[in-house]
Amino acid sequence: MTKIKSPLNFIDVFSGAGGLSCGLELAGMKCLLGIDMDKNAIETFKANHHYANTFCGSVIDLTEKKLKELINNEPVHAVVGGPPCQGFSTVGIGDPNDLRNSLFKEFIRLVKITNPYYVIIENVTGLIAKKNEKTLKAIFKLFAKMGYTLDVQVMSAEFYGVPERRRRTIIIGSRLNNQIFFPKPITENIQTVGIALKNLKAPNGKIYNHDLDSAVIKSKLDRDRINLIPEGCGIRYEADEKAYLPKKLQLGVDWKNIRENRLRQTKYQRLDRKKPSPTIMTHKHNYFHPTDNRYLTQREAAALQSFPNDFQFLGPLSAQWRQIGNAVPPKLGLALGKAIMAMYAQQSLDNSKVKINKSDEIMTTIRKRAFVYSKEA
Repeated sequence: MTKIKSPLNFIDVFSGAGGLSCGLELAGMKCLLGIDMDKNAIETFKANHHYANTFCGSVIDLTEKKLKELINNEPVHAVVGGPPCQGFSTVGIGDPNDLRNSLFKEFIRLVKITNPYYVIIENVTGLIAKKNEKTLKAIFKLFAKMGYTLDVQVMSAEFYGVPERRRRTIIIGSRLNNQIFFPKPITENIQTVGIALKNLKAPNGKIYNHDLDSAVIKSKLDRDRINLIPEGCGIRYEADEKAYLPKKLQLGVDWKNIRENRLRQTKYQRLDRKKPSPTIMTHKHNYFHPTDNRYLTQREAAALQSFPNDFQFLGPLSAQWRQIGNAVPPKLGLALGKAIMAMYAQQSLDNSKVKINKSDEIMTTIRKRAFVYSKEA
């Protein structure tokens, strides 16, 4: 097969603001199209992906004719994206029969139309949970019928240059390669909160989306409490409350009668400059600045997600936080892009058929090696 001289083209389905696209472009790939129904996210995507077109609306309404118009009939070498994950979530109800899971079929429809060499599907870790086994088997079977070899790993972002602990299920598929390459985790020189927050300036010297006024803690009670929390600490257990807060500032929690005698999520959690951040959520109230008595700004949260400092977020404050919290960290996307490029460079030269694994074999293999967090794993 003739090698492609130009970059590998891709389309990003359920793109959000474009974190995955940003990373893939940093790896040398070219985004042709971003697809999402969130208007603010698409405006952000447009502002940062200058050579890509966009489709704002339900992917169900994106016809084959419209798709080809939007990509100017250029070849698509990869289809990537994160279908809505609520049906697979380990945090929420996690209903495997959730109708939103059917949007995987729309992803597959676009794959059938464009016939790319590669696919990347990003989702929550719950996708490989036992209760979602049928869903995962179905994904492997559907792509196998289209001639794709698939593999899956749960990747933790801090091992790919992201100053944040964030685990995601990543499925990579290829119709050129009989073996899937995943990026190798790097356990040395882990990026930290302190490194990420040290320089927030874009190349032009400006700092975008750094709204310090919005980071002010309005409640005096909350300000008094956070003032007493050391860097890297927070309150999840009764012992934490007793260690950091005097009786007049305590939370009033009935520790003996709450589930597991602990809060579901740590409150008043200050970030630690010497460690990666916890997973960045979709609103500002989860975490506090390591040393200042305030919330993080959008720019700081974006830096922890590894967005470049010149990546600008548009829309209301709440929309910006949602875009940042829902994004695939660009440096994780960069690692995935490099893996795709490496696969393309080393594609098998023979014409042997792709081996289609039986579903039971697939699930057994996944259970053994899907969670890869270190070189030794």
